[in-house]
Amino acid sequence: MTPLIFSSMIRSLDDISIGLDALAAMDERLLPVIERAGALPLRAGDPGLPGLAATLMGQQVSSASATAITSRLAGMVDLNDAASILALDDTAFRTAGLSRAKERTLLAIASAVITGTLDFDRIAAADSRAAIAELTAVPGIGPWTAECYLLFCLRREDVFPAGDLALQVAVAHAFGMEERPGDRPLRAMAELWSPHRSVAARLFWAYYAAVTRRDATPAALQQDGKSL
Repeated sequence: MTPLIFSSMIRSLDDISIGLDALAAMDERLLPVIERAGALPLRAGDPGLPGLAATLMGQQVSSASATAITSRLAGMVDLNDAASILALDDTAFRTAGLSRAKERTLLAIASAVITGTLDFDRIAAADSRAAIAELTAVPGIGPWTAECYLLFCLRREDVFPAGDLALQVAVAHAFGMEERPGDRPLRAMAELWSPHRSVAARLFWAYYAAVTRRDATPAALQQDGKSL
């Protein structure tokens, strides 16, 4: 199957700039957020098994930790080879730094790839709702991992991982909210920023980094072997 190339993809920094201009016109509350956040990096990732594995490593750890774990794992096994991942033993996973939960999920992903229940060409060709449904059918993959895979690795333009803690904290701080919004309220708020929600997510991750001096953007994302 030849993957569908979506017209609304984020391929370059110019696309991010266009998205920011559109967001500023949509919601004037974002103007000071854009100013404080500064330049937004592209941060694109590889599609397929390596990108999904890297996104998985970013669950609930710092960007630096996720990058280190993914790098160690990639030094042990070809992340494009599901069979080789399945052949790793517990010692290899512990040496790489994976938790047992992430080990189980990565093994479930590799098994699903081999059986064909997880097909990256099919996911790339599907609309976002169907792609997220296929990804989250794999045990251990939740909405955050699926949405971040679509946002960074497939470069979809209109994805907002509302369950992300840093995004919740950033939106609450930017808008002077007494409490950070949960997943559902933030998802509803983000509807205002469609069809540029992926740029809005990048914006609030950058804003969070500017305010807290901690980079919480999902890490270990690669393009052509180089971090972006």
